[in-house]
Amino acid sequence: MARTLSTLSAIFGAVCCLIALAHIAIGPASIPGSVPVNATMDSEDRFYATLFLGFGAAMIWASRDLSERRRLFQALLLVFFLGGIARLISVAAVGWPNALFVFLTVVELVLPPVFIWMHRRAYPG
Repeated sequence: MARTLSTLSAIFGAVCCLIALAHIAIGPASIPGSVPVNATMDSEDRFYATLFLGFGAAMIWASRDLSERRRLFQALLLVFFLGGIARLISVAAVGWPNALFVFLTVVELVLPPVFIWMHRRAYPG
């Protein structure tokens, strides 16, 4: 279980980094279903992408020693879960997004509890 969780967490972190790099390089055009945006929104998207890049890098780092980096791992998962909650707030405020982002909302709400469960099984106590 420990090796599986470590591998999945590293892959998860790498995917986050790749998504972030696409947003930094291409900007909002990397978003499926997006529309052209003004310079302010482009700047905002690329700025937040750098934070997501840091998130992915931190997840990769944590994945290398999940026993010792338990608190960081849990904090990162909480942040990711809260991202899913933020998407639900968006749904309530402006409606449903592109189907990909509905799927991502489910991932953001399901993956953290599953990873926490796996972590508790792999590293009891």
